[in-house]
Amino acid sequence: MPQMSRQDPLIEHHTVDYVPLAERHGKARDLFTLWFSTNIAPLPIVTGAMVAQVFHLNLLWGLLAIALGHLLGGVVIALASAQGPRMGIPQMVQSRGQFGRYGALLIVFFAALIYIGFFISNIVLAGKSIVGIVPSVPVPASILIGALSATAIGVIGYRFIHALNRIGTWVMGSALLAGFVYIFAHDLPADFLTRGGFNAAGWLATVSLGIIWQISFSPYTSDYSRYLPADIGITRPFIATYLGATLGTILSFAFGLVAALATPEGTEAMVAVKQATGALGPILMVLFLLNIISHNALNLYGAVLSIITSIQTFASHWTPSIKVRVVLSGIILAGCCVVALGASADFIAQFIGLILALLLVLVPWASINLIDFYIIKRGVYDIASIFQADGGVYGRFNLHAIVAYFIGILVQLPFANTSLYVGPWANLVDGADLSWLVGLAVTCPLYYCLATRKHTQNVRAVKLGYSD
Repeated sequence: MPQMSRQDPLIEHHTVDYVPLAERHGKARDLFTLWFSTNIAPLPIVTGAMVAQVFHLNLLWGLLAIALGHLLGGVVIALASAQGPRMGIPQMVQSRGQFGRYGALLIVFFAALIYIGFFISNIVLAGKSIVGIVPSVPVPASILIGALSATAIGVIGYRFIHALNRIGTWVMGSALLAGFVYIFAHDLPADFLTRGGFNAAGWLATVSLGIIWQISFSPYTSDYSRYLPADIGITRPFIATYLGATLGTILSFAFGLVAALATPEGTEAMVAVKQATGALGPILMVLFLLNIISHNALNLYGAVLSIITSIQTFASHWTPSIKVRVVLSGIILAGCCVVALGASADFIAQFIGLILALLLVLVPWASINLIDFYIIKRGVYDIASIFQADGGVYGRFNLHAIVAYFIGILVQLPFANTSLYVGPWANLVDGADLSWLVGLAVTCPLYYCLATRKHTQNVRAVKLGYSD
């Protein structure tokens, strides 16, 4: 990415508006470093340890399931990311081209809720990490330090987020590889290769978890590719995002699995990391803390864009300024800190359960988004209509998308296996939530059939002069 000139402000000045072609910058490889570094973090490592501790897979079957799940799910996040250079707008704003100006509000609401949920969870986790490294720092102060640091990064915005993750790719990637080397260079338990085994339920649950993990990023991936030059195409952003997201998560999940197998059975995941990596343990803990803060900036950035998108839906002529983004960031920071400071000991587990349950609403959205962009409209949208008060050629509500969306949610419910709701058919495969598979299988063909009729009318409208 080129160095900033005098015309390039330190703080990003665009919010949910279209990024003009003259202001596009960066290279596709920036997407690799962003998504690789973002996923070298405690949460995926802890989740990877579950493969041995909860799903009882051995090293070989666990690694195969981890790789397959993320390689399949990575297609979704990469396809969503590749839309950014073509559209030049945030992912949630783009949803107006599929659901209509007001129809997209529900999707934006769920996205904002997910961002805020992860932001709170991560500042609690950052606070606990700071206390673990420096026990003399009080927990409330630790939480505030983590929250303020993430907010500062999120306020500065796009350029700084990418710059940090370029550095983070080398630092976190090297640290994780050093951790692998340390573990395998020392004595391993006698049952390292034989602990666990193969069981269909655990294997499918691990594959499913990897797919869901990747899908969960899809509502905001193009937020970080919308500044790339429009002529960069689809293939390069797709490959860069796919490789970054899949390699980062596979390495982190695998590290958690290896650390769990390298320590006595039943050892808590992050304790296992400390024990298995010996002298490297404290260094890894500090780096993980910095990565939590850096990654949490993405959650704040996405939450602010989602809220601005909601407000701007009712004020089509309003173009939010830098000040608006700073003020909203401050409001979110204050509210999240209040919740985090009063959080219970098991708050993170409870909130993550809630967020994972909300993935029920993301699967049909991702299905509609990808079918609409790549098959029906083939990347051709009328940007002017997306920002018009009446929705232009996309209207205020697109009933075809809304009907397909709600049916996509309903068909998942009988198969859902979440902390909030367990469907009657949730245990067809014990421990595996396969509702996402049903959602994809129903929503994709349903939306395609409904939307192809509507698309013909929209194409005619664009040709008649609605397009910018």
